Amino acid sequence: MSQKKLAGLKPGSVFRYFEEICAIPHGSRNTKAISDYLVAFAKEHNLKYIQDESNNVILFGPGTCGMEDHAPVILQGHMDMVCEKDASCPLDMAVDGLDLMHDDRYVYAKGTTLGGDDGIAVAYALAILEDNTIAHPPLEVIITVDEEIGMLGATAIDLSMLQGRTLVNLDSEEEGIFTVSCAGGATSVISLPVERKAVYGPCVRLTVDGLQGGHSGAEIHKNRANANKVMGEYLSRIQKLMPLCLTSFTGGSKDNAIPRSCQATVVAMGIGIERINDVAAQLQAEIREKFDEPEASIQAFDVDALGGNSLTTAATSDVISLLCACPNGVQSYSQDMPGLVQTSLNLGIAKLGDQFTATFSVRSSVNQEKEELIRKLRELTDFYNGTYTQSGTYPAWEFRKDSPLRDTMVRIYQEMFGKEPQVLAIHAGLECGLLGDKLPGLDCVSIGPQMHDIHTSREKLEIASTERTWNFLLEVLKNL
Repeated sequence: MSQKKLAGLKPGSVFRYFEEICAIPHGSRNTKAISDYLVAFAKEHNLKYIQDESNNVILFGPGTCGMEDHAPVILQGHMDMVCEKDASCPLDMAVDGLDLMHDDRYVYAKGTTLGGDDGIAVAYALAILEDNTIAHPPLEVIITVDEEIGMLGATAIDLSMLQGRTLVNLDSEEEGIFTVSCAGGATSVISLPVERKAVYGPCVRLTVDGLQGGHSGAEIHKNRANANKVMGEYLSRIQKLMPLCLTSFTGGSKDNAIPRSCQATVVAMGIGIERINDVAAQLQAEIREKFDEPEASIQAFDVDALGGNSLTTAATSDVISLLCACPNGVQSYSQDMPGLVQTSLNLGIAKLGDQFTATFSVRSSVNQEKEELIRKLRELTDFYNGTYTQSGTYPAWEFRKDSPLRDTMVRIYQEMFGKEPQVLAIHAGLECGLLGDKLPGLDCVSIGPQMHDIHTSREKLEIASTERTWNFLLEVLKNL
């Protein structure tokens, strides 16, 4: 357990609390100890608090001298971290604290993730709440659990007792960037019933590989091919030359990752492997030209087998047709923020088992457009006599043209640093959408100090940026 490794760093109280947090294991689904730590803090400082069954914590701090009657302001972050470590690291992150280090420029953890995302938000909040000399309105501090695995805490938390409608989210990782909108989303799954039978004939393994992949929120606009969609086109072209019976299909592993590879096995009757590879070569050339995919590889291989328990030709046709028909990628761009993807979906996982399932990550910063896209997927499901299921639904944090908080923060940033911040929206999820859904009329901006390589053992937090962001946050609170 690290002890006073960060002594002497400024702001002192922030790094003191950050070190205490890092000494407590707090990975997602392992938040009871850190939640109890926050309750103990509240008791020590005579603060009202709420701790719910999920381990979410809300802390209430009174306004300081002269600001007692101001409208409450909400500070918000999450207490869980992503636990990743090097293979050589001996720590058990479920029970051990982090081995903190610093080099006067960055704070990092030896061999593991640091958890600056989002331990620094918690440290900022505690440092403010303990210091009665800091000018601020009444504070309502929301610290959620399990943000990193689907914003589960923000989904479960009850905010009905909160009075604040101005919220500063502290879960951003780039200094000088104000996030003011993010996409809502859902995981949609189309399942097709399939009929299998014993089929005899030459088996061929088809592969799509070498694609770039990427995050379906941050990189969906980067002209990258989706391996599942490419395989659908590959199968469709082969099917036009001969009957096909699909034996296996596996593409992608996460709904929110653009799939890099896909494999399928078919019983192919009518033409040889050479002709199938001709189709592959032509499609490969087209993919490399159409997309930013210079390493795209599409191939066919003989399999040492003669048939097997395969789909019927009719069921195979339905699978191929669905793969080709389903929408994928960017569907629309924002009119308010040029260049921002507004609505998209990603066919992240496709696999053949007892059913054929296609799993999509649906995103939109406009809730109505998200629902319209989901409706299209439901209609597609009905067309193929399949079943539709949905999970992990969360609302968009929609852009506000009129935001007093944003205007105040931009003005203060310009005065303090002599330059304008970047005001951005992101096509990924933040808890602000869920919180805003529970707090109608919420005015929200997300900020944070500079971090690098979050969610990896190379993660580091910039010390000087932590201090600048702290000073900026205190000035914002003074002006609210």
